[in-house]
Amino acid sequence: MTVTDVINKDSKTTFSIEILPPLKGNSIHKVYNIIEKLREFDPKYINITTHHSEYIYKDMPDGTIKKMNIRKRPGSVAIAAAIQNKYGIIAVPHMICKGFSKEETEYALIDLDFLEVHNLLLLRGDAKKLEADQLYVNHNDYATDLQTQINDFNEGISVDGSVYDKPSTPFSYGMACYPEIHEEAPNFESDLRYMKQKADAGAEYFVTQMFFDNEKYYSFVDRCRAEGITQPIIPGVKPIVLKNQLDVLPKIFRSSIPEELAVELRKCNDDKEAAEVGVEWGIKQCKDLVAHGVPSLHFYTLMASESVRRIAKEIF
Repeated sequence: MTVTDVINKDSKTTFSIEILPPLKGNSIHKVYNIIEKLREFDPKYINITTHHSEYIYKDMPDGTIKKMNIRKRPGSVAIAAAIQNKYGIIAVPHMICKGFSKEETEYALIDLDFLEVHNLLLLRGDAKKLEADQLYVNHNDYATDLQTQINDFNEGISVDGSVYDKPSTPFSYGMACYPEIHEEAPNFESDLRYMKQKADAGAEYFVTQMFFDNEKYYSFVDRCRAEGITQPIIPGVKPIVLKNQLDVLPKIFRSSIPEELAVELRKCNDDKEAAEVGVEWGIKQCKDLVAHGVPSLHFYTLMASESVRRIAKEIF
């Protein structure tokens, strides 16, 4: 079953979450603990983020500094399979472009096919932490290039051009969108043009970057429909849990903070108070989204699983 099958089947707004793989050396039970905390709200699918390797510089005992390439959060493929097997919930691993060669992406697709995980979220990924030698491998430059590779794989075409039997179950995938414009887009019209390209090439649904002003989401959906983009547009919700997110989130994600919310966050003396404001705003925001009939509420749980639990308790 695909994500779109699930959200089209249910007349009510569905609940879904995004989680991070545990840091290298940590137990998968850290992931299970988050799922157990939120399982009562019947998540219909769970996204698992994917992370490329990074260079770190480690001080050695002899006083030298060693450059090392590590992946801090490995195991997205295995974790997706483990979640789907343990809970019977659709797992949606992220596939990203830079930091992975096209061959590595193909191997991941082969493994996922063997493991019967056939739902994906395709993203360009953040290349800011990559160094020059990582950027010049044979990778997909943009999410639309990755989309082409997935489409080819579904048709039985390898990255080297060889042909094989099509997978019995093709990969279904969603892609990202930005109600307040992608940070690198020159204008909103350009952003919509690329989104329409993704829609026409096979994206089955879109998940938004986090936002805090529902009117921006509603306006965005209207503009997408006017451009002929008919796929479900799933709102991504991130409860604020830290006071400094008032300044950090607009800078990193270009997610504007409504003045009503900003005023309350400025009154907070610490992160505990900010998290309370975040829960109150999240409940208000989600109730309004559900009243407008959104297909799903997709929660980003990083550092916020308890806030997500409290919000979901009021919504689902």
